[in-house]
Amino acid sequence: MSYTIFKEAPPIIREFLSYTGNIKGRSDLTVDEYYRDLRTFFRFIIKDRGLVNEDIEIDKIDISCVDLEMVKTVTFSEILFFLNYCKDKRGNNAATRSRKTSSLKDFFNYLTVKTHKLSYNPTEGLESPKKGKKLPKYLTLEDSLRLLKAVDGEFKERDYCILVFFLNCGLRRSELVGINLSDINSENMLTVRGKGNKERTIYLNPACVKALHEYLKVRPVNGISDKNALFISRKNCRITGKGVYHMVNHYLEKIGLGNQGYSPHKLRHTAATLMYQKGGVDIRTLQAILGHSNLGTTQIYTHIADDQIQKGLNANPLAKI
Repeated sequence: MSYTIFKEAPPIIREFLSYTGNIKGRSDLTVDEYYRDLRTFFRFIIKDRGLVNEDIEIDKIDISCVDLEMVKTVTFSEILFFLNYCKDKRGNNAATRSRKTSSLKDFFNYLTVKTHKLSYNPTEGLESPKKGKKLPKYLTLEDSLRLLKAVDGEFKERDYCILVFFLNCGLRRSELVGINLSDINSENMLTVRGKGNKERTIYLNPACVKALHEYLKVRPVNGISDKNALFISRKNCRITGKGVYHMVNHYLEKIGLGNQGYSPHKLRHTAATLMYQKGGVDIRTLQAILGHSNLGTTQIYTHIADDQIQKGLNANPLAKI
């Protein structure tokens, strides 16, 4: 993992980020979120304490002055004021504020429990903002079929294979772009590296095997910068998450579902929902397929079914009698 993007971070934060990525095994995206959350927090502290000119914009404040002595003086009240600032001034919703709370709790827990550099943890007893339950957005079976039929163009075999993998395997975008040729064995089993660098095995079904076979026929072989990468971009290198995002959006727009909140991650939701509702997959099996460490995360898909049942009962003409 490269930490060049954290070069302006003070040593005390950089040390925590290194621990989070290398020891805890958090993904690059998670480590980046920790860094941004801590940077915003200490910018707030520096400005709130009057350590910089009043006129300077908070997002331009340099945090290189943050050291252990400053961290030791952070109070519970300042953390609450910061979360209020995030809500009132930055417009952060409950989910975003909950993530920031988690970042701060992990940071101060590291300094008190792991390194014993702090004797007092100012986040002790701090509760995360309550997040409203939001059912995941997903495509219907009919929309999924229309999406697959819409695939065309120069890279149609690759694009079709990517969409089939999303809709059948429930992959995260980062997992899909990280697939190597060596991750698929002769028995059509795919090894996926998920969050926290945890590996899981996915058995490719006939649709995935056929789509993969057709793509491999046309996959570039010469001039590739990463010869082990499965999905190759037009620049002959491993396709990026951004590239996949634009490709999926292109086909969503083509079938009239553009700008409606759908994304590659919603295809993961679609796979999970179809497996649970149409395929009769039990919740534990679904948890293993999706790579959820917590069963509670997977149970959101049972709530979808419950919600549909409630809507069905309310649709009864006698419901309002």
